[in-house]
Amino acid sequence: MLSAGDFRNGVTIEIEGNVYQILEFQHVKPGKGAAFVRTKLKDIINGGVVERTFRPTEKFPQARIDRKDMQYLYSDGDLFNFMDTESYEQIAVGKDLVGDSLKFVKENEMVKICSYNGEVFTIEPPLFVELEVTDTEPGFKGDTATGATKPATVETGAQVNVPLFVEIGEKIKIDTRSGEYLSRV
Repeated sequence: MLSAGDFRNGVTIEIEGNVYQILEFQHVKPGKGAAFVRTKLKDIINGGVVERTFRPTEKFPQARIDRKDMQYLYSDGDLFNFMDTESYEQIAVGKDLVGDSLKFVKENEMVKICSYNGEVFTIEPPLFVELEVTDTEPGFKGDTATGATKPATVETGAQVNVPLFVEIGEKIKIDTRSGEYLSRV
């Protein structure tokens, strides 16, 4: 059990059957009245953010989130298949849980599967990926003074804005959290 007075950023707790991750917390001691803890909590299952206050003595069970490295194998209709590289155990995850998290991930790449009580709730792609540009318009020298971009399609089918000098067939590095071009490889 974890008391509200011991909250830290990133800790996961269980409140009324829901699992929350603490995004922010602040101990408040008003001049008049009892102290309290103001928090901003993220529901890890549906992604919603709520703000709540607690007495510092309130206790909550700490939720155990399992993060396991697994290899993305292939998609089969609405199911995405992953394999544990240690035990060779395979799992299939529905399209609704995957969402956009695999739009920059090629087959056979490693991802983190996050689960709570054995039930998968999200997939975390690697922070940075290197992908080949499969389609883009040619950029012309002298088009702009600074920082112009053009749309490009990478080998996974995702769209990324890249600088004008990037050509078809080049490998680029992409930040999967924002979908931004970082550099050529």
